[in-house]
Amino acid sequence: MKLLRVGTAGAERPALLDRDGTLRDLSGIVPDIDGELLADASTLARVRAAAETPGVLPALDATGLRIGPPLGRIGKIVCIGLNYHDHAAETGAAIPDEPILFFKAPDTVVGPDDTVLVPRGSRKTDWEVELAVVIGRTARYLGSAEEGLAHVAGYATAHDVSEREFQIERGGTWDKGKNCETFNPLGPWLVTADEVPDPQALPLRLWVNGELKQNGTTAEQIFPVGEVVRYLSHFMTLYPGDIINTGTPAGVAMGQPEPKPYLKAGDVVELEVEGLGRQRQELKDA
Repeated sequence: MKLLRVGTAGAERPALLDRDGTLRDLSGIVPDIDGELLADASTLARVRAAAETPGVLPALDATGLRIGPPLGRIGKIVCIGLNYHDHAAETGAAIPDEPILFFKAPDTVVGPDDTVLVPRGSRKTDWEVELAVVIGRTARYLGSAEEGLAHVAGYATAHDVSEREFQIERGGTWDKGKNCETFNPLGPWLVTADEVPDPQALPLRLWVNGELKQNGTTAEQIFPVGEVVRYLSHFMTLYPGDIINTGTPAGVAMGQPEPKPYLKAGDVVELEVEGLGRQRQELKDA
């Protein structure tokens, strides 16, 4: 299923994109798309049955309707740094022996087509298309990558916007350059795991002002999705509604020759993970 949330920011309602591309209202069945729903197999089965029965879910007019983040009440956002062989190579970084972790606050999440703000004082705002993993079952001390995949509810397109000077040159952890407002557009859809048979075979692409900048595949991941979930479960408990941003392929501004083409107000970024939907953001000054 392709689950999503539509409406004004803070007042989104649950919806579903059916197989014919029609937007359907889910608010008569569930109050929201969130961790509580993803952990409830019986309610998800009701949603699936309604989606497959003609006439049960009313159609929504998508004209002018904002698409919000596809997940509400997000728990935590755990991010994996340097998780693509080609991205590590372009930045001159060594291949990590274990996953590099940092966090993004849930309040960085915005809709897939919402405005992204360039922080005040920023000189190095960068782009990163990523596969986002949404947890559907509580994960603690998992024993295998297969168990890791079994705890995934679904997948989404994410934009891990980053300010490199804040991240690398200002001391401390990476979090300074990762948590500016609007720095995690998510969606448009949460695609349930049954529709993504192999998360290691997903093309990812990103354009800036119409120019293709990133063109990679999750096959390049150093630590694949199932292993990432397993690994994280030994350092923290993962709950339904938690998100994992799994890293970005080569092609970021930081990896380009000087002068590096960092983002500025007026730029337009478009990105997609194949099968998970496309985003478009215009940048403005904060």
